[in-house]
Amino acid sequence: MSEEEKTFALLVVADESEEFPNALIYAGLLAKRTGWRLVMLRAIEPADPAPWASITDEIRRQARDAAESLTQRFAAELWAECGVNVQTVLLEGELKPAMRRLLEEDSSIKLVVLASASGPSGPGPLVKLLSKSAGFGERAVPVLVVPGALKRADVRALALPAAPAPEEKDPNLTEGLPKAT
Repeated sequence: MSEEEKTFALLVVADESEEFPNALIYAGLLAKRTGWRLVMLRAIEPADPAPWASITDEIRRQARDAAESLTQRFAAELWAECGVNVQTVLLEGELKPAMRRLLEEDSSIKLVVLASASGPSGPGPLVKLLSKSAGFGERAVPVLVVPGALKRADVRALALPAAPAPEEKDPNLTEGLPKAT
């Protein structure tokens, strides 16, 4: 087992929605706090075949370049905001099968973080899929849904635990323990 496989990982699915940055920041802060790896998946949807193979190849190359550019931009934003490196995974194919494949191949992924839309169009395709099925594949993986309506400060507050105030500590928890000298 490689060192990478020994470390738990969070998976966040990159898209161009308005809600995605909240999910990315939440996942980044959670990864930083837990010491887990952060994996960002970007699925490259297949293009319609063109009449000539060279055109199809060029369309695929452009789609891959665009996906790489997008994930690099998100990785830079995450580093600036959280100081966390992200492992990007680009897979060709439709999102749901690509995600299933990644979850089956990488058993270190223990949590999926998704963004949820807050508009009238619904929560988003992956969140809708979860509500209608038992998950993303054979391996059960918990899913954390970050509401898209949150402000960045709210996302940070939810991802980072607040230290309890001294008066909030329960005195019953230390009752009966020997005093430190």
